[in-house]
Amino acid sequence: MDQAGDVRAIAVPVPLLPVVGGSRRARLFLGLAGCAVLLAAAAFASLALGTKPIALGTVLHALFHHDNSDDALIVRDLRLPRTVIGLAVGAALGLAGTLMQAVTRNPLADPGLLGVNMGASAAVVVGIAVLHLDPQTAQVWPALLGAGIAALLVHTLGGRGPRGTAPIRLALAGATVSAVLGALVSALTLSDRAAFQDFRFWSVGSLAGRSSAVLGQTGGFMAVGALIALPLAGSLNALALGEDTGRALGVHPGRVGALALVSVTLLCGGAVAAAGPIGFVGLAVPHAARQITGPDHRWLLPYTMLLAPTLLLAADVVGRLIAPPGEVDVGIVTALVGAPVFILLARRRRVRQV
Repeated sequence: MDQAGDVRAIAVPVPLLPVVGGSRRARLFLGLAGCAVLLAAAAFASLALGTKPIALGTVLHALFHHDNSDDALIVRDLRLPRTVIGLAVGAALGLAGTLMQAVTRNPLADPGLLGVNMGASAAVVVGIAVLHLDPQTAQVWPALLGAGIAALLVHTLGGRGPRGTAPIRLALAGATVSAVLGALVSALTLSDRAAFQDFRFWSVGSLAGRSSAVLGQTGGFMAVGALIALPLAGSLNALALGEDTGRALGVHPGRVGALALVSVTLLCGGAVAAAGPIGFVGLAVPHAARQITGPDHRWLLPYTMLLAPTLLLAADVVGRLIAPPGEVDVGIVTALVGAPVFILLARRRRVRQV
């Protein structure tokens, strides 16, 4: 076969990689439907369970009939915004973690690898300690701005090279920026007791006390990040075969990496601004989803969008129930419950290559 024939032989459309058989596709669709059912169950549990359990029938009545009973007010004004924010934040963290692991080719990558979480944290501390902003005000827009600046700085440092952004340089730049910003956060909080008190509650990561206004300020960023991420699935499949093969298939690694970086910044920035830095979700959920889908990002991204918020809402419900009449923040629960699960997953079955 001549050279032109060789090129035509491999220049198949990127979205067709890898090929999925009909029976496997049916199983994946069925699994996706099962994940949707689990997510719906977690959402209803988030609405019904807490310090005051509420019957499912009462929950449904409160959602569709606006009366002024105590149960209706609890469901609509307290638990419904909390649940919706959990859905959005969980989906954003799951997508961001999957993108990070694909772009950096690092199975241990999570949304914090780019310094996004620490950038948001540093901006919140500066807003509280230096600018003397109200703690509630300092949790949204400063966090988004800090996340964006940190990601841009990491991309600038990690992209300096003859062939653009390399995964190892990106990871090292993220670790460096995170370390510097972490030192800044420590210096400001240790020197200002009031700032430390306000920051420590936010830094744990929690869905409690979040109103629908928070989602209104951050939801658009997460939605745009998801819209950027999902069409990248085919390109990520091609790049998993190697950059040279990806280029032969018509994929531009630099462009895909830049779009992924923008998406991760929007997803993580919005999620951290809405609920604070929540660990583990973006790290472990993509690995769990790969046990079902394999490395195909066309399935992996939708699965993580469903499994990550399921985990987050379930952890939030557990946090409400284990320490009545108070509750344990969801960021603590995801670390305590999720870390052993992740270790067990890694020991029982070899982590799949990204």
